[in-house]
Amino acid sequence: MFCFSQPHSKANVRSAFTLVELLVVVAIIGILISMLLPAVQQVREAARRVSCSNKIAQLGIALHNYEFGHEHLPPGVINPTGPILSQPIGQHVSFLVELLPYIDQSGIANRFDKSLGTYAPANAPAREQKISLFECPSDYFAAHDGTAGLTSYAGCHHSMEAPIDTDNNGLLFLNSEISYSDIHDGSSNTILIGELLFDQSSNLGWASGTRASLRNTGPIVMAPGAVPAAPTNLKEVGGFGSRHPGITNFCFADGRVSSISDSIDPIIYQNLGDRADGAMMGESY
Repeated sequence: MFCFSQPHSKANVRSAFTLVELLVVVAIIGILISMLLPAVQQVREAARRVSCSNKIAQLGIALHNYEFGHEHLPPGVINPTGPILSQPIGQHVSFLVELLPYIDQSGIANRFDKSLGTYAPANAPAREQKISLFECPSDYFAAHDGTAGLTSYAGCHHSMEAPIDTDNNGLLFLNSEISYSDIHDGSSNTILIGELLFDQSSNLGWASGTRASLRNTGPIVMAPGAVPAAPTNLKEVGGFGSRHPGITNFCFADGRVSSISDSIDPIIYQNLGDRADGAMMGESY
């Protein structure tokens, strides 16, 4: 009997990747992923930045509603005497406490007795409340000890570094009652509130009218990779700042929300924090 072997057809030949080809494919996929991740992060940060702008705009509207009802802006902080020290001693009721009824937080406002002071035990349940409107989605609160709800937004008390007191030239300071007729430089040229960069002393929370909820237009605080240390001087307040790359969001007294570059001219920046310095601003920022 004769046996004839069948010739191999192309259909019966199995193809496979060689090791070199496999490594090349893996390398290409790795390069594509490394190119994609930064883009994804940028898109996420852009979304967080828009959310932050929306929150600060809502706070600006609440401040305008307060002004409409009282014919002046709320005090930056209520306290019998000044200057304000960043420590949990005193009345220290912040302007954010005054805004609670205007941001649909009447339940918290009704449980907060301003006459007792921010740090009174009776006010602890209220001041511990986390309010999402007060928190920028790009910020993180690594040092949060759970004793107070925190804020990423602060009122502007002065145009440069100085203790929080009754003689500040901003819009929200010790026992202030600023009306729009007091803003001689124009509401569109005067900062009302802006972002702050969380640090250890911010643990006093949104209810505390200290540097935890008030800042000045001294140098913009550049966003570091970690939580910055709190100042050792209890009278020091510090400037605004954010974790958005290169910019900080602000709400001006006219309700406009604007992003200010970290590289803004320091003189122009200080002018924006002073309600009546007489500077001719134009469109220089």
